Parts: sequence; C-alpha cells; structure tokens
Amino acid sequence: GSVFIEKYITSPRHIEIQILADSHGNYLHFFERECSIQRRHQKVIEEAPSSILTSELRKEMGDAAVKVAKACNYISAGTVEFLVDSNLKYYFLEMNTRLQVEHPVTELISNFDLVELQIKIARGEKLQIKQEDLKINGHAIELRVYAEDPMNNFLPCVGKLNTYKIPKGKGIRVDDGFEEGMDIPIYYDPMISKLITHGKDRQEAIDRMVRAIEDYKISGVETTLPFCKFAIQHEAFVSGNFDTHFVNKYFTPEVLNI
Repeated sequence: GSVFIEKYITSPRHIEIQILADSHGNYLHFFERECSIQRRHQKVIEEAPSSILTSELRKEMGDAAVKVAKACNYISAGTVEFLVDSNLKYYFLEMNTRLQVEHPVTELISNFDLVELQIKIARGEKLQIKQEDLKINGHAIELRVYAEDPMNNFLPCVGKLNTYKIPKGKGIRVDDGFEEGMDIPIYYDPMISKLITHGKDRQEAIDRMVRAIEDYKISGVETTLPFCKFAIQHEAFVSGNFDTHFVNKYFTPEVLNI
C-alpha cells in the first residue's frame, strides 16, 4: 500500500489571487483577496487587499498564480487559492475556473469590471491592460448576507422577506437578487445578497460596513448580518490577527446578546 502525508497548517489564512487570461497569451493578476473568516469551511467575509501581505509577497504570490494559469493554458477569469501560514509561507490549495462570489472587492480596489473583461475574453478580444497598469485603490470588504441563523449554528432559515431595505450611500454596494415580499426557498444556497463597502483605507471600509449593516433592514428570516457586525468589530479582525478558525475561537451565540 501507499501512505500519503499532507502538511497540517495550524493557523492558516485563506488568501486567493484573481487572474485573467486571454487567448492572445496575456496573463494578469488582480492582487489578492483575504477569505479567512468562514463557517463550515465556506467564506462569509472577504476583503482586499489582505492585511498581512507585503508588496514583495503580493508580487510573488501573484506571479505564482499566473504560472499556475499558464501551466494549464487557462483562458478567462479564474482564482488561484492558497493557504498562508503564520510565517507567511504559502501553499497552493486549488484553482477555481470561474468568477468568484467575492469578485466585487477586487473590482473596487482595481477599478476594473471583471465581468466585462471576462466577456471580452470570451469574444476573443485581447486584454488592453498591462500588469504595471494595475494599482491598489483603497480597501474593500464584502459580507455574504445569508438567510442563516447564527444563533443556531448557522442553519438555513427559510421564509418570506417581510421587510427588505438595502443600505445606500458613498462607498456602499449591494449585489442582490431578492425584493421585499419574496420567499427564501429551501432548495438553493441561502445567500440573499453581497454587501460591499469601499474606503480609502481598511478602517474606513470597516466603519462604512458597520453603518451599512445597521441600515440594512431585513425581517421575516434570520440572517448572518449580526454575526458579520460582531466579526468586523472584533479586535482580532480589526488588528488583522485572525485565521480560518475565527468562528471557533471567538464566536458563540451569546456574544450577539451582549
């Protein structure tokens, strides 16, 4: 028989690199997204850029992601995912050959519409962007607003959206597919929307997110908004000192009653 040994990373960060590749041999990376706050190994809060990457490590991981795409002659939008340990050593996890749920944070910090670029690539057009054209503009955070009950182990919560009022204002974006009066069915993923904020720096993005959560009015179903408000104000998140074990380390239903 055979024995397979895998390295266990005790305090991992989940960091992914957005890439785009056209049919003319052009490959670009659009920096990273931090996706470490998860429940059931699924992302709930994402941000860009990551608070732990240096410019040197960002370039190194971006170059590595591009090499992965080139190795399989990939064309279109894709995401190369890594685990990063406490010593900032990174390990390839997987590549998602699609546009990810969390792509809006990359759009906001890069000032490029990834959906538009993906369509142009599918048409056979050549990317008119060079890697040196891409710059990081401020900071963006995304919450996945799920119809789940954080007080009950994040179990899905189906029902009718009796109230549904989205927040508005500078630096706030909501991508959704529901309206007031609609039902959240049990047959599909219970995500209601994506709530995204953008600021000149990370603290401004956090502050705008707190206000946006407070202005987001949903009744009829339980949502992950109370958990997300707790998480983004937690000292571990604010300081940037967190990993994929955030929920197990810091969250219990009781904290939402304080």
